[in-house]
Amino acid sequence: MHGWSPPGGGSIGALNHVVIHGLDITVPLGVSRRSPDETLRAVLDDLTRGGTHAHFGFDLDGLGLRATDIDWSFGSGTSISGAAEHLALLICGRQLPAGRIDDDRTRRLTHK
Repeated sequence: MHGWSPPGGGSIGALNHVVIHGLDITVPLGVSRRSPDETLRAVLDDLTRGGTHAHFGFDLDGLGLRATDIDWSFGSGTSISGAAEHLALLICGRQLPAGRIDDDRTRRLTHK
């Protein structure tokens, strides 16, 4: 690779950048995810820690997120579940195709 530097966040920021933008491409195309479980766990942990999600305008207050395909969960409150990759995209403020997240209230979640 050439001397690329992520726009902030160090190594985990770079990992988030690569995973999320990869999902931006693969999910709409219906391509199965390629990131290992450990990678998705690290990305989800970082996105839900310390307000990182606020950069994307997503409010986690009062939500309990649970991945259905890996061992990962966050928070408590309104239960939202889905594949780890779909939760990561949701936290990053991306629009998902219908039926990807198990919660009929997802359309009303706050995007600042």
